[in-house]
Amino acid sequence: MKLLVTGGAGFIGSAVVRLAVARGHAVINLDALTYAACLDNLAPVADNPLYRFEHADIRDRAALARILAAHAPDAVMHLAAESHVDRSIDGPGDFVSTNVTGTYELLEATRAYWQDRGRPAGFRFHHISTDEVFGSLGPTGQFTETTPYDPRSPYSASKAASDHLVRAWHHTYGLPVVMTNCSNNYGPYHFPEKLIPVIILNALAGKPLPIYGDGSNVRDWLYVEDHADALLLVLARGAVGRSYNIGGENERSNLDLVRMLCEILDEMRPRARGSYAEQITFVPDRPGHDARYAIDPARLRDELGWRPAVSVEEGLRRTVAWYLDNEAWWRPLQARQGVGARLGVRA
Repeated sequence: MKLLVTGGAGFIGSAVVRLAVARGHAVINLDALTYAACLDNLAPVADNPLYRFEHADIRDRAALARILAAHAPDAVMHLAAESHVDRSIDGPGDFVSTNVTGTYELLEATRAYWQDRGRPAGFRFHHISTDEVFGSLGPTGQFTETTPYDPRSPYSASKAASDHLVRAWHHTYGLPVVMTNCSNNYGPYHFPEKLIPVIILNALAGKPLPIYGDGSNVRDWLYVEDHADALLLVLARGAVGRSYNIGGENERSNLDLVRMLCEILDEMRPRARGSYAEQITFVPDRPGHDARYAIDPARLRDELGWRPAVSVEEGLRRTVAWYLDNEAWWRPLQARQGVGARLGVRA
């Protein structure tokens, strides 16, 4: 297939691009190169003739039309988004603009392209979203594809809006879409403002390891390369108009997760004295912090036969090892705007 991947220089998008090219797909990476994008994420495929890069913004309809016409993709995988909850609290406008307006512009450009080509039956628009659109769970239960939407942050509200737009374009215009909602991703090339890279890099620097509130918030952790594998499977075999939840089947509280990272670091890069866990510091909680996310992956397992291959223990070990071996990648990113600062407290 020939795939147009939006946000392909980001964390999840670049994992999709790398895997798709490795499997023989031609990939056009469309990215605006905002603060969290990094073309170094694509170094493994940069010289591959199957890979092309287009510097464009999904809010630019004319650029989208030009790129679609020039490359004639068989599918669009829409991953471009503002995604950091803390940044959405401080500046919600960027999230509405990119995640809502950007998705609208991409849908309209894609619809025109699909119609101009005679509505090919094999074409797909794959919209990639998050479990955060479903809100917050108590101690029990899991999100399914029919869980009512209940977003709690500007980020999750903007993603919920984009999900609704995609469904509307399918039901109203017939655009052949598939949708996925994933749990928390982690792994190599994770931008160093998210929890796991923050903990790894702060630990190595001898800085406090910040835990919001009491650390009891629970997330389901999905290794990013597992996620990329699931996304390509849904694109190829998912039913049109269908939504699939992708989970890691690895629930952990934030505090337990950080303690696991400290144990791995103690083994791989021991401190001169004591454990990295001694650097754990509890900080004021994020406003409106969701208590728990958990995904029921039964539909994806039963219909398409997919389950995650990487446990959280193995995934964290791989992730720590990657950061230890790739300082040249993460060191320059620490100078980007907002990285290393506490965000999301203006509320």
